[in-house]
Amino acid sequence: MSVAVVGAGISGLSVALHLLERDLGPVTVVERTGIGAGASGIQPGGVRRQWATRGNCLMASESYAFYRDFAERFETRAQARFDTCGYVFLADSEATIVSLEAAVTLQHELGIPSVLLSPDEAAAVVPGLEPEGLLGGATCAEDGYFDRPQAVVEAFAELVTARGGTIEIADVRALERDGAGWRLDRLTADAVVVAAGAASRALVAPLGFDLPIVEEPRTLFLSEPIRERLLEPLVIAADRGIAAKQLADGRVLASDLRAGADPARGRLREELDRLLPVLRYVSLPIVATGMYDMTPDGQPIIDRLDDGLWVAAGFSGHGFMVAPSTGRAVADGLAGASPPEWLGALRADRFDRAPAEREAQVI
Repeated sequence: MSVAVVGAGISGLSVALHLLERDLGPVTVVERTGIGAGASGIQPGGVRRQWATRGNCLMASESYAFYRDFAERFETRAQARFDTCGYVFLADSEATIVSLEAAVTLQHELGIPSVLLSPDEAAAVVPGLEPEGLLGGATCAEDGYFDRPQAVVEAFAELVTARGGTIEIADVRALERDGAGWRLDRLTADAVVVAAGAASRALVAPLGFDLPIVEEPRTLFLSEPIRERLLEPLVIAADRGIAAKQLADGRVLASDLRAGADPARGRLREELDRLLPVLRYVSLPIVATGMYDMTPDGQPIIDRLDDGLWVAAGFSGHGFMVAPSTGRAVADGLAGASPPEWLGALRADRFDRAPAEREAQVI
């Protein structure tokens, strides 16, 4: 069975790798611009199991196990090292602390070792944190990140080509039936996986599928490398709309979760100084911008739309975190294997029914 994967981001490459590991092929990945050029190029490399929905917890746990052993399992030129720095979610409002409490209860049911924190406990976990105004938080010390997430994307691409897959740079403008298979402009394949981020919507729309995926701008701010270690855990203050982490090379990474396309530093600087005064004298001159592919409920769409046609898109900023489980699920689906428990919650038609369960811990 020949398979074409549209999109060489982390999700499409993971699908291709898992297909090749099952000896399903030939596999061709078609990419419009370059490897990891879309949402995969703007995400900061975090890998966590703290989620608010069962499906995301299960996907993330499977992917976490894959990433934890990545360096030992795969020998690649692109070196990627996973750092278990921990994630800390903070709450200022009663609604957010209630949401964190419910999420931790769910996580414990699924074997995820997260814990709730009082404001003082949060300050102990995050040295330099100002707890005034906080109601509490939650953390999982086993969560972490890849300091060079693009190296992970490059490693996936390297593994795909090493196993006989092909990566082509081409713009797929149309997708249509071709007998029992599919035609993507000049390329034909028995099966197609559309993993093209927000562009997936326009590609499948002429076939009668309306995927509610929209682009949403994201902005990251980075400092120059700093020798002193100022911030070890990755901190997310949802009610204040900011996140921050010091990377392994000493750079401080910060994100204004509300900035959208506006890279102004004023609000971010004010909130950082109030929450993490230890970063007060750290300038953030480097700006990186990009787009996330968002869905209304903050969860991806991973589904078989038609015979031989799958979609894996709308990851709402966490495609990197769940790419291994995404690849496994789609590859198993094309191989005729039983679907994982969580796949039913990510169907494309869920938005036509009662309101789907929303993921509360999207950042």
